[in-house]
Amino acid sequence: MKKVIVLLMITSFSFAQQTKRKLVWEENFNKKEVNETFWNFELGDGCPNLCGYGNNERQIYTKTNHEFKDGNLVIEARKEGDKYTSTKITTKGKKEFKYGRIEARAKLPLGHGLWPAFWMLGANIDEVKWPKTGEIDILEYIGRDPHMVYTTLHTQDSHGNTINTKRTPFPNIEEGYHVYAIEWTKDKIDFFVDQTLVYTFNPEVKNEDTWPFDKPFYIILNLAIGGNFGGPEVDDNVLPQKFYIDYVRVYQ
Repeated sequence: MKKVIVLLMITSFSFAQQTKRKLVWEENFNKKEVNETFWNFELGDGCPNLCGYGNNERQIYTKTNHEFKDGNLVIEARKEGDKYTSTKITTKGKKEFKYGRIEARAKLPLGHGLWPAFWMLGANIDEVKWPKTGEIDILEYIGRDPHMVYTTLHTQDSHGNTINTKRTPFPNIEEGYHVYAIEWTKDKIDFFVDQTLVYTFNPEVKNEDTWPFDKPFYIILNLAIGGNFGGPEVDDNVLPQKFYIDYVRVYQ
């Protein structure tokens, strides 16, 4: 049975009561396989359209680099021969959200070259392409920069570059589980780690280039390896490593 942390339950209840928002969707990963009613697997290395997923990432995504344990989705980064493997799932076309509180409770993998993420992309990405579609990085952690959490947005105005971002120190972030969240309205996006507000994005001028965040987005969970941001060097000695996701919840 999944362990229930009373404090976390109180926090979630208090949030819903204070904001008058309701829990509209949750994924507790209590089944023995990915629920493909909600989730898609993204497979391969991004080629031929976007090799290395645009970041020179080194992993190949598979359907076999994950398991379900104690009510967690556990994504595992591995070195298999001369290849790195991992798992990536998205809710594209199945569960997309506009505004609200989107949160996940997770425990990070450790080691140089690892890059776990909980993030979102605009549902219109196939029509307008990235970065015009917008990107919301609720959690990014890179093993080569320990004790830091990155929260970032990408827009057409920034040409996709990492400008609207915050790097926040958390000395104990590698210990146990933490809640990573955004509170997203028509006016701004606030980023939280546990109960700490770490970053607010609220541009004075809002148009399709500065504020693409007025339409539905879908959710992504993955563990990348290497790449421009995560690496480029990977410490093979730490592998395999596991990214634990306890739940994903959306309040509106």
